[in-house]
Amino acid sequence: MRINKYLAESGVCSRREADRLIEAGKVTINGELATLGSQVNEGDQVTFEGKPVEPKDQKVYLAFYKPLGVECTANPKVKNNIIEYINYPVRIFPVGRLDKNSEGLILLTNDGELSNGILKARYHHEKEYVVRVNQELTDAFLNQMASGVEILDTKTRPCKVEKISATVFKIILTQGLNRQIRRMCDALGYKVVKLKRIRVLNIVLGDLAIGKWRHLDDKELSELRQVVYAKGTQ
Repeated sequence: MRINKYLAESGVCSRREADRLIEAGKVTINGELATLGSQVNEGDQVTFEGKPVEPKDQKVYLAFYKPLGVECTANPKVKNNIIEYINYPVRIFPVGRLDKNSEGLILLTNDGELSNGILKARYHHEKEYVVRVNQELTDAFLNQMASGVEILDTKTRPCKVEKISATVFKIILTQGLNRQIRRMCDALGYKVVKLKRIRVLNIVLGDLAIGKWRHLDDKELSELRQVVYAKGTQ
């Protein structure tokens, strides 16, 4: 939509006033000064006097590199909760959880439908982690992790495991039991030293810095919706 309509629907000002603000150089789109007639597309970052502007009904989709110690909850009574840490100007919530003592990728949004689709266990959506343990990896350990481990009165689903170094491996899960990787390692006599999530479905952590977030781009969001909603129709 046109930038003046975007500002008006966001509650910043009227369209006429928006035109004046744009001419005064107080509005940017993706870091560049807006001009009269500029278009705002999904995923664009608009600011007014340096502060982010979002339409009241616009959906937000963020990828965040959660640091150690941050709790994945929107409860304001919880110290170091993820919502206060990010301090995003629009109300959002985390999609699922990542343990306080783990780090890495977590998605946040205000799109309840998409969030529910991502979290539905029966769809077996992939999540990828890099894990460092306290002792040298053995073939027996790696094979057992891949084939399934008895925890929480059940056996984990078969998964993909790849050795990276003497004490580091990658693992791709298609389920989300409570503290699953840590419990699996514990059951086999290993302790997790570091656990980092690097992917959720098609969204990757990449070179995002610790404690930083970014908007999902149009391609990522389109692919994510395609996977989630395609499975939802099966």
